[in-house]
Amino acid sequence: MRSGAYAASAFAAGLIFGLGLVISGMANPAKVLGFLDLYGRWDPTLLLVMVGAIAVGAIAFAVASRRSSTLLGTAMALPATRPIDRRLVLGSLAFGIGWGLAGFCPGPALVALGAGKLKALVFVATMVAGMLIFERLEQSRARTPSPAAAPRS
Repeated sequence: MRSGAYAASAFAAGLIFGLGLVISGMANPAKVLGFLDLYGRWDPTLLLVMVGAIAVGAIAFAVASRRSSTLLGTAMALPATRPIDRRLVLGSLAFGIGWGLAGFCPGPALVALGAGKLKALVFVATMVAGMLIFERLEQSRARTPSPAAAPRS
């Protein structure tokens, strides 16, 4: 498959996703923070967006799990399920805290950045910094043998 087809499909998927975020208001941090404000003026619209996304995702994963190749002809590579572990819980907590503080998660932050929002620039810069720090820690972790793998004397 040509790289042009991949680029075109990635562009189309990103454009549709971005438009969906703008139309639903999810690129607006005030809308997200309104959803998280359970004791103030709670805004349930994000819940409706989440339920819709889960429904579409569930259908897409059900269809994809029955296929051996993607629509572009490459091998289907679905993520394997893994148990809930300490890393997943800590990562989820970090994501939730950041989401609650800023009102952004990565997708809407990129949309808001494209719209020239300064708050989104700060969020994306710190998100990228966090990704780089994580990558460095993972590289260091991969080079350091675990105590269980160390030879016994």
